[in-house]
Amino acid sequence: MSEQVAGGRIDVSVLGPVQLRRDGVPVPLGPQLTTLLAILLLELGKPVPSRRLATLLAGDDVSDAARATLRSHVAHLRRALEPGERGQRGKGLIATAGHGTAAGYRLDLEPACVDAVRFEESVRESRRLLALGDAEQTDRAVAVLRTALDDWHGEPYADLADRPFALVEIARLRAVHRAALLAYAEAVNESGRHAEAIGDLIGAVAADPYDEGLRCMLALTLYRDGRTDEAAEVCRHGLALLGGRGIDAPELHRLQRDILRREVRQPAGGPAGRSSVPRMLPPDLPRFVGRAQELSTAEARLVGRDEPRSAVLLVLGPAGVGKTSASLRLAHRLAPRFPDGQLYVNLRGFDASAAALAPTEVLRVFLEALGVAPEQIPANLNAQMARYQAHLRDRRILIVLDNAHDADQVRPLLPASTTCVTVVTSRNRMSSLIAVDGAHPLTLGLLDEEEACQLVGDRIGADRAGKEPEAVSEIARLCAGLPLALSIAAARAAANPQFTLQALADDLAGAGVLDRLADSDSSVDVRAVFSWSYRALTPAAARLFRLLGLHPGPEFTAASAASVAGVGRRAANALLAELTGAHLTGERVPGRYVMHDLLRAYAGELSEAEPERAAARRRMLDHYLHSAVAGDRALMPHRQPVAMAAPEEGVTPEDIAEVDPLAWFTAEHQTLIAMVGCAAQAGLDRHAWQLAWATATYLGRGSYWHDVLTTQSLALSAATRLDDRPAQAQCRRELSHALAGLGRPEQARFQLHRALTDLADAADPNGQAYIHLSLGWLCELQGDRRTAAHHDQVALDLFTRGGDRGGQARALNAVGWDLAQVGDYRQAIGYCRQALSLHAELGDDAGAVNTWDTLGYAYQHLGEYIIAVECYEQALGLNVGHRFKEAEALAHLGDCHHALGDMTAAAASWGRAYAIMTELRTDGAEAVRAKLELCGTRTRLAAAGQVEGERRALSTAPSTRAPEK
Repeated sequence: MSEQVAGGRIDVSVLGPVQLRRDGVPVPLGPQLTTLLAILLLELGKPVPSRRLATLLAGDDVSDAARATLRSHVAHLRRALEPGERGQRGKGLIATAGHGTAAGYRLDLEPACVDAVRFEESVRESRRLLALGDAEQTDRAVAVLRTALDDWHGEPYADLADRPFALVEIARLRAVHRAALLAYAEAVNESGRHAEAIGDLIGAVAADPYDEGLRCMLALTLYRDGRTDEAAEVCRHGLALLGGRGIDAPELHRLQRDILRREVRQPAGGPAGRSSVPRMLPPDLPRFVGRAQELSTAEARLVGRDEPRSAVLLVLGPAGVGKTSASLRLAHRLAPRFPDGQLYVNLRGFDASAAALAPTEVLRVFLEALGVAPEQIPANLNAQMARYQAHLRDRRILIVLDNAHDADQVRPLLPASTTCVTVVTSRNRMSSLIAVDGAHPLTLGLLDEEEACQLVGDRIGADRAGKEPEAVSEIARLCAGLPLALSIAAARAAANPQFTLQALADDLAGAGVLDRLADSDSSVDVRAVFSWSYRALTPAAARLFRLLGLHPGPEFTAASAASVAGVGRRAANALLAELTGAHLTGERVPGRYVMHDLLRAYAGELSEAEPERAAARRRMLDHYLHSAVAGDRALMPHRQPVAMAAPEEGVTPEDIAEVDPLAWFTAEHQTLIAMVGCAAQAGLDRHAWQLAWATATYLGRGSYWHDVLTTQSLALSAATRLDDRPAQAQCRRELSHALAGLGRPEQARFQLHRALTDLADAADPNGQAYIHLSLGWLCELQGDRRTAAHHDQVALDLFTRGGDRGGQARALNAVGWDLAQVGDYRQAIGYCRQALSLHAELGDDAGAVNTWDTLGYAYQHLGEYIIAVECYEQALGLNVGHRFKEAEALAHLGDCHHALGDMTAAAASWGRAYAIMTELRTDGAEAVRAKLELCGTRTRLAAAGQVEGERRALSTAPSTRAPEK
């Protein structure tokens, strides 16, 4: 349940960090407001005296200043709870109660809005249902408790756990949670659904390992779920812990005894007939590098301390990644735990020179190894399987099925006995083996740089590698961390000691890398090994793989793959699933796919002979152009659009309306830059400059000036080849922002004046206005405020004449900023109010951010700090990814908090501003750092009577506006 107020529905969470939500959206609160809200929640519906509140917030300081600060905090919290309302005395969610020294504040929030209240109500309801005693009501109680436990997000009042006023309530809520967990575990145990409670109980015991009751419930639940050894271990570990503290724990002792007495052992004995101990593992590799974490994980999944834990491990990965090597290293580590033998077979699932082995062939080999005479081996598959299972029963045998093609080839070879363990390797994902047979997947990726360099050094000798470490790193990079490629390159180096490693690296980089990783033995030829996976694809998937060789970016989506291939999204998803299952692509995160450099090179080679190469490239560029333009429109709806051609048939642009546009640009950042270069290189000049245009807003807001410089330089060359003067002007304007951001203002000024020349003969007042606006920003950046004001006024006149209301609003703000810089704050406020009206009318939040910041700046310098804080908070709330603007607003907000005496809030705002400015390497970072240091010495300065001088120093710190983005 939520409380409906003027600003929306209110929910408060205290089961974890204290958090306020309005309409499901978190409302940010600083530390002081969080503490104030928590105090009022602890006394919900009761008045809390102002003196106590001030003491809890400010320590022993009960001065007039502390009470004034309290009133300010209460006002801010009221606005957070009821935005738009100016809560009056005795009204609203925070009511003022009493008079004079007895005055206080009361939080009149519906109790059911607080998650802790709802949690306790759920516990009471579950007890009522459990008391009824029938199965249906027990199931209902389990569901109620499950929902309640899922809403428990950690330590109650987590961010106030060290505050004495909250400790009693925290302890009480912990006790309620413990009782709820025990009731839930007992109820699911009675219903026979033991496994559902185990995860919660494990977490609870880990959090409080000395709680005998919780530990008993965990052990009992594990035992009822058939996990007897784990149950006994929980008892043993608990008794050791409690005994160390001198605690007897009789209940845990009794439970351990009962568990041990009721353990069921399998009868001894095995199948009739002669048995032998097979030792079929190939020799372990003399040199093996990396995979420490993967091997430890695999070992933990397969065996416990003494007994097997899991039946099947499925080792997956692309061709050449070292699945066989890692599996054999694992098998030799595990072999001593399987004294009854080890079986191994290469199933030849991806072998160009021979057919894959059939299960009947493998079973005949395995049965002979297990001691069955050849004449006694049955002829048909089912009889062979029965005999095989009989010989495995109750024996501890390790089985390695290497290079499997599919689940049908593997399934007849899997043991039924839980005393055996199977390791399967494959390039195919074999999802059915995971879903149906319970196999544990372990996917091997590429080696990281350190492991790759270690592999090379291990093969050629540490001394030689140590003399040319940079060349070794280059070889590792060119081989993409693929163990097979690294081994071939290292073998070539070892066979040619007269070559320097740098010469070998240059050779790999200068020629086709796959040619240098070739060998007469196809099993160690990278191209040949890739081809075995490629030839197993369906024709449609093989076509998509070839066309993806055209993609220059580091990763791609299903929609972009659909566009490249000219197929629908659903068909592309199916084809990508096939490629991913064959490990010819990888899904880095859901929906985003990658190919390592060698696979990309192989796909690129195949695409050279693709007849539809040019059409596929155009579809790909159309995809990113139309997607980026849609994203840019979402970030800056009132930016002047460019005239694009319709996309080619079969293009499926991203659905930007369904995603966060800023997140989309962030994910596609490197790909979009690569696409500009791809378009320019292919001679598709219109795509090149328009792609650069579409990325400019995002790159500018993130201050990615080097990327803007790269893309806009390519775009300007493309627009010049097209002889498109307006496009050239647009490119020059964006280029100027990058040059200024990189500290090259004179070059930026040159580009802007060239842009005005480009538009001299064009009837485009709005285009000229945007250039004047950029010139105004640049002049201000160089300290020439008079010229900046001139350009901004020219821009305003041109926008008004051209009818661009969005541009007019931005120019009004720029003029307002100019006025504020010369101390005419009231007139600046007037211009900004006009700008805000236009922004509101147009729904232009991006444009409003700058204006709210300018308004805050003007009110700040008029000494109206509370209004200034509201303005800066509005700017921060509307900011859509512009890091520089965010840092500026935070710095100004910190100044205002400081002027109001709130050192904690000031330091928090300055700290965030400093972090962003340091990341962006802007000039203002040092000034903000100085403020942080000054804030830290405020108590000493105040004692010396210097606070006013300090405020003046802070308020006169230099400030600049950001370029319009």
